[in-house]
Amino acid sequence: MEFYRKRTLQSLMEEERNGVWLPSRACFTAHQNVYEPEPNSQFASARASSASVMSIPLCTTSAETPWTLSPIHMSSPNSLLYQCLASLHRHEGDIFAIAVSGDVIFTGSETCRIHAWEQPYCTKIGHIKANASEVRAILAYGKVLFTTHSDFKIRVWDVSITEGFHPKKITTLPQRSPFFLFSRKNSHQHKDYITCLAYNHVEKLLYTGSWDRTVKAWKVSENQCVDSFLAHKGHVNAIVINQQDGCVFSCSSDGTVKIWRRVYGEGSHMLTTTLKFQPSPVNALALSSSSNTCFLYSGSSDGLINFWEKERMSGRFNNRGFLQGHHFAVLCLEAVMELLLIGSEDTTIKIWRRDENHFHSCLVVIDRHQGPVRCLAAALEMESIVMWLLVYSVSSDQTLKVWRVKFPTEKNLQDSEVNEQLTENIEFKISPVLSPSWVEKKLQGNHF
Repeated sequence: MEFYRKRTLQSLMEEERNGVWLPSRACFTAHQNVYEPEPNSQFASARASSASVMSIPLCTTSAETPWTLSPIHMSSPNSLLYQCLASLHRHEGDIFAIAVSGDVIFTGSETCRIHAWEQPYCTKIGHIKANASEVRAILAYGKVLFTTHSDFKIRVWDVSITEGFHPKKITTLPQRSPFFLFSRKNSHQHKDYITCLAYNHVEKLLYTGSWDRTVKAWKVSENQCVDSFLAHKGHVNAIVINQQDGCVFSCSSDGTVKIWRRVYGEGSHMLTTTLKFQPSPVNALALSSSSNTCFLYSGSSDGLINFWEKERMSGRFNNRGFLQGHHFAVLCLEAVMELLLIGSEDTTIKIWRRDENHFHSCLVVIDRHQGPVRCLAAALEMESIVMWLLVYSVSSDQTLKVWRVKFPTEKNLQDSEVNEQLTENIEFKISPVLSPSWVEKKLQGNHF
């Protein structure tokens, strides 16, 4: 057993479930690793905007890591929509994944280190050093952090922060069997990169999706793989779970979105529905559920976001249409209450709101990245009359940016002046900023 002292994963999960450790913010994450940028790609500067620029000293955050703080492009004082709180640039290698837990941001890159930052201004807390590099996916659940690496294994960490940041590795999945000490790979190990993670809070099951086209379910507290099945004919790009009924949703480069259910009393899973089949790869999924409604969103390489609504009686998902507005592929999605965050290859982040009649309207377009937006995370903050959303975005331009987005309540929106400002800002922000060198490469067929 590799469990740290007497603190097992089961005890950590039970503490989280009982509310012993409660984050100060409601946190959400999404990431995508479908597109690989060229390491030496150079991005031209984006066009000048009307926003003011606040210059801060460019200083390396650590002597051991090539990160620097970049100048922050702040929104003007009269801006109603968003402002950039922090911008962090990594000089060597790409950022593959991001996760938010409580007041901590975790990032994974090409190295063997998982960096921890204090939100929202990205103050360095520390880092976790693993035995393998290329942290492709990160998932945070309470005090527990799951990471995937270039050796196609999953590592589980205790990231409790009491006095200082002293993370401890709980276990590695799969564990090498004592009967096969000289075997290079475990039979339950993925054969390619693990690109997505999802955790069933009730059943305590960790789901992993890989480029080897399989989905695996792990009973982490027992260090066991309880099921492994060939899910798609292409790379598995995203997995989400409906925590209310345990349904597992997966999407793939083969253009399909599938729903799986665990067989009652067993560890195996069965396919219940294939929602969609299309030639365009499906890169991202997001689930927006409440006691009354449940919506599933999928983002694909054609720039469209399809969405389905779950029927209350039959439990069947019916397609309700699609959202459009991106020039190139949708790489990541994140749902926060009635809000949907979209990161695209066209360098933009769009935030949509679904109203009570299930109509969607685009509220904000953030266009400050100079490369494809590959990962998103969000933390929700509420005030009496204003809802704040902290958005964390990772791009192939090797930057991590933090945004504070303000959404007026319905009471404020009744003010005509506010409505006019909101309309003006949306019209101004609707056109994405594309770096000329990146567009030229895209048109020439040189994909990242």
